[in-house]
This record gives sequence, C-alpha cells and structure tokens, in this order.
Amino acid sequence: MATYAIGDIQGCGGALERLIDKLNIDPASDTLWFAGDIVNRGPSSLKALKTVMELGDNAITILGNHDFHLLQVMAGIRKPAAKDTLDDILESAECDDYFHWLRRQPLLHRDNKLGVTMTHAGIYPLWDLREAMLRAKELEQVLRGTDYLHFLESLPGKSPVLWDDALEGIERLRFIVAAFTRMRYCKNNGALEFDFKGPPANAPEELHPWYRTPGRLSISDRLVFGHWASHGEGDNNYPDVIPLDFGCVWGGRLVALNLESGEKSEVDCSSNK
Repeated sequence: MATYAIGDIQGCGGALERLIDKLNIDPASDTLWFAGDIVNRGPSSLKALKTVMELGDNAITILGNHDFHLLQVMAGIRKPAAKDTLDDILESAECDDYFHWLRRQPLLHRDNKLGVTMTHAGIYPLWDLREAMLRAKELEQVLRGTDYLHFLESLPGKSPVLWDDALEGIERLRFIVAAFTRMRYCKNNGALEFDFKGPPANAPEELHPWYRTPGRLSISDRLVFGHWASHGEGDNNYPDVIPLDFGCVWGGRLVALNLESGEKSEVDCSSNK
C-alpha cells in the first residue's frame, strides 16, 4: 500500500498520465493525493481533470486558486483570462458534471495515521491544525450548499490580509480562500502579502514564507503543499514542510512523493513547452 502526494498539474494531462504509468499504482490499495490546481495554463486541462476524476476512490483532490477560477468561469461570473487553457472543459458536454464535482472537493485533507496534512498553499500561520480544519470545513459547507452561486459571485475582490475571528460574511470567506489557495508570504504580524511571488532567497526582508512566520501555530505538523513553483526544493530548517510544485506547466517536473517511504518519482515536463 502506498500514498503519493502530487503537486500542481495545471492542465498538463500528458505529464500526469506518464507519471501515473511510472508509479504503476495498485488500484486495490494505493492512493494519490493531488495538491490542487489540476487545470489551467497547460495544454490539456480536460485530460488532466478527467484523469483525476476517473481515479475515483484512489484519488483525493483539494482545490487550488486555478480550480476556483475555473468554477467562477463555469458559473459565468468571470470571463476566461487571455492565458487560460480551459476551453476544452468549457466546451465539453460534461461541463456541468465537472463543475459540480469540483465544488465538492475539499480545501484541506488530513490523514491522522500518516500524520500528514495537505493544502494547496499551506496553513495560515495564526491557525493551528484544528483551526485550519474548522475554517476549511466552513468554506466547504458554503461551496457545497444551496447558495454556492451567490458565494462564487461575491468571491471576486480583495480579501482582508489579516485574520480576525470577528470577520463575517464574504470578507471572512474571501480570507479563508486566499489563505488556503493563494498564500506564499506573510509579514511578522501574520498579514498576507500577495505581490511578491519569487523564491524565499529573494524575498524582501520584511516578508517571511508563511511557514517561517514568527509564532506559527502549526509548527509540529507535517505539511505538503503546492502553489509555489518558484520555491524550489524543501527548506532544511523546516523538513516537515514539503513543497510539491516543481513547475511542470513551465517545463519543469511533475513529482509524486511517497508519503510512507519519502521517495520521489518524477517525469520531465519540458515537452509541454
């Protein structure tokens, strides 16, 4: 039995198929975790989405920022951006099925036996694991509920950058989405900073990668996350914080981490370019 965590696919359906073939998974016992951003910017978003969905119970998928974008485009709330590669999904006869499948996927997955948590961008430093799980469930209930279209319509716009338990309504939900799907850097007080997206070595002095923020409450938990192609390999000072996005869509690698053994399998994505 093996559990593999896989970073951002971003519409690179061919690379995903090659990685799955390389893993030679056992459908009776193996599980693939996908860290969000299944679609967009790559050449075959529909193939990537269908491949993940067809894995059925062998796959656990969480939502990333590109997946939220797709939900809003599907709902007619946003127009596709110039760089989007979503037409094959939007023009599919099964588009509604993909929409309703996506909106039922979680923001966070935790396996207590493995002692591993997966989110797309990370865990907001002023939340411990219990708080993060509660906030994820809060958002998931809205997205899966009867008022999901109103939520998606209200989502575009700036989110608050600092968490406050007193936040209410769409401001509260915007922050939760931003923290789970767009976060990279924080300031000393935990305020989110979205403008700088480069690697930690090039970050301005006043910014910290979210996992290095002073007083981070999830410090004892093993975390896997995607979203940050410029991050590079893991941080030796934080070995339990494990990045999974190695820029497949930009010609990098698509990587699967065996969560039991720690071994990595990968495929080259230079043919995507």
